[in-house]
Amino acid sequence: MELKDRINSRQARIGIIGLGYVGLPLAVEFAKAGFEVTGFDVDVSKVDAINRGQSYIGDVSSDDVAASSKAGKLSATTDMARLHDMDAIDICVPTPLRKTRDPDLSYVILAVEAVRDRLRKGQLVILESTTYPGTTDEVVQPLLEEGGLKVGTDVYLAFSPERVDPGNATHTTKNIPKVVGGVNETSTALATALYGSIIKTIVPVSSTQVAEMVKLLENTFRAVNIGLVNEIALMSHRMNIDVWEVIEAASTKPFGFMPFYPGPGLGGHCIPIDPFYLSWKARQNGFECRFIELAGHINGSMPSFVVERVGEALNSQKKAINGSRIHIVGVAYKKDVSDMRESPALDVMELLHRRGAILSYTDPYVPTLDHGGMSLKSVAEAANGIDCAVICTNHTVFEYAEMPKRFPLVVDTRNALKGIAADNVFRL
Repeated sequence: MELKDRINSRQARIGIIGLGYVGLPLAVEFAKAGFEVTGFDVDVSKVDAINRGQSYIGDVSSDDVAASSKAGKLSATTDMARLHDMDAIDICVPTPLRKTRDPDLSYVILAVEAVRDRLRKGQLVILESTTYPGTTDEVVQPLLEEGGLKVGTDVYLAFSPERVDPGNATHTTKNIPKVVGGVNETSTALATALYGSIIKTIVPVSSTQVAEMVKLLENTFRAVNIGLVNEIALMSHRMNIDVWEVIEAASTKPFGFMPFYPGPGLGGHCIPIDPFYLSWKARQNGFECRFIELAGHINGSMPSFVVERVGEALNSQKKAINGSRIHIVGVAYKKDVSDMRESPALDVMELLHRRGAILSYTDPYVPTLDHGGMSLKSVAEAANGIDCAVICTNHTVFEYAEMPKRFPLVVDTRNALKGIAADNVFRL
């Protein structure tokens, strides 16, 4: 039976490499659609959890994992030899930056090498990891062809950017439109058929490079606009204007404006990182992304501005950061998730720690924290004697109305205290 027939009849065996925020939701959706899915990961704890029917991702319920596992549709392993048995292989591994801000494709390369060593005719390989335009053709395809099989005829290859938004209950893996670009028409058609079995809207594009660029444009768009509104926030502070009121009023315009909001900095795996992938690739082609890099500079400066506001707040009571007891409210990179990747709260805490602050924090999603020489545990309630609280992540579980009463000073970086007028509240 040809691969497309196996996909249409749900008999295709699907392998997912990387069982994190992207891979696990994808694996569960394929399993719920009736496919036999095998998850591959080097993290034994993740593999064991899935095989026990337990989820470690907030967006995926343990009930769904358990039901799929019990039905024999979902399993996980660390044994990469089993990749040979898969009909379609989806690579969902991290793509971080090196300290030099250059792309780090080491996880992608390791995953592709594992596939190459077990590759057989008729298989479909899809890369979902965010990367620069040209990665699929220039890196993945040559590696796969080292085994002697020809990509596009013997095996098939496509890129489909992940669009996961952790904590978003409305837009999920199943209903977010899926962009797909293959190395040839057959690869695109097979990837479209595969994703079309679990996702409502598929958006085929003409090449892998276009698909790769789509993801970078989406997140660079957000990074640049957040950079713009952060700069407006800095400007408004100098001019004694409430930037939050400005944004709210501007949002009443029914056309030509989309609201973005300032904050303590950028967090998550994508938005702080993806623009650097784009600017790095642009430099390889003799183009300088000045606009994008300027936005990155502004966004990267926001933790320092937050610390400056903390200093101003303490100074109003004739106190210094050095020796003050400062409590951080929320440390995850966004509300209602446990994800700490690139969280700006970490930068704020590290800067405060360097200045001699005595830190504590509350975050029900992050029980422990080890960063920058700090080793802390989340507390359910701040101890007595706190000099200043800093709202870095606006989790919905927090009782914001009580904070100006509980703490002598509150620095609000998220407008969580909107509508609360108090002399001890300092906004971004």
